Amino acid sequence: MNRKVYVTRTLHNSVMRALGNICEYDVNPEERLATREELINAVKNYAAIITMLNDPIDAELIAQAGPDLKLIANYGVGFNNIDVKAANERGIYVTNTPDVLTDATADTAFTLMFACARRVIEGDNIVRTGSFMWAPKYMLGYDITGRTVGVIGAGRIGTNFAVKAARGFNMKVLYYSRSSSLHIESVGAQRVGLEELLERSDFVSIHVPLTPATHHLIGAKELAKMKPDAILINTSRGPVVDEKALADALTRKVIAGAGLDVYEHEPDVEPALKTLQNVVLLPHIGTATFGTRKEMGFMVIRNIEAVFAGKEPPQMVRV
Repeated sequence: MNRKVYVTRTLHNSVMRALGNICEYDVNPEERLATREELINAVKNYAAIITMLNDPIDAELIAQAGPDLKLIANYGVGFNNIDVKAANERGIYVTNTPDVLTDATADTAFTLMFACARRVIEGDNIVRTGSFMWAPKYMLGYDITGRTVGVIGAGRIGTNFAVKAARGFNMKVLYYSRSSSLHIESVGAQRVGLEELLERSDFVSIHVPLTPATHHLIGAKELAKMKPDAILINTSRGPVVDEKALADALTRKVIAGAGLDVYEHEPDVEPALKTLQNVVLLPHIGTATFGTRKEMGFMVIRNIEAVFAGKEPPQMVRV
């Protein structure tokens, strides 16, 4: 039986050691995306592939899969890079890594919120490049404690963020979701329509998956409904926000600021955003803690072990 695994990017050393204990594997040794040729070779010749969020595993690629391919294990909670339906039709499992990255991603949203509200990047640059003098109106930012935050998406990460906002910073929470959530409402969160959320919130934090329905969920029309001193945070998926519209809104001060960890055409970023002082840009590091990245890897390994044992993987994605 073929038990070989292809890894499109090297994972944490402890994860790679654990993987080596259960199977043979080959890995792309370079810090770059796997090429199309490497992905084609992987689907044709391996029993499982560990993929990353930027590896496009589309229907055309899956059509070339060899008879041994049993699992596409995505290293991340998102799986919009994989045509799950095409994989399932070929009898190939698709898995992801939910839960273990919830805290880290929600915490990154807070990092961006504080950095934007208190102008952390601007302040750091001032200290590093010159001198400063305290003054009553110098480097004024925005309060966070006690203000209103709008949470778009009430899944694991959105709910985690909302609970921390309410309990940790006494924030009033509004949320927009396809369905109500008792968990998020346990901290007094109020479910409202998207338009009302945008109009009432001091901060808006996005926590939805990328689907046809959420593509450009936030565009020029939505940004225009936000308060002029509001701040937008996105740690979900880049294409949920129309990046050109956001750059225009920030340039014209339609909103006060934005904090982004994800981008519409990753790894490329809308050039106008790079020129603005009222946006904080992170290089997609929402889950980048030592503990989280290791746990994500071990979850991937558990899914591989299950499939190799002839069982259904515990984190199977269903569409």
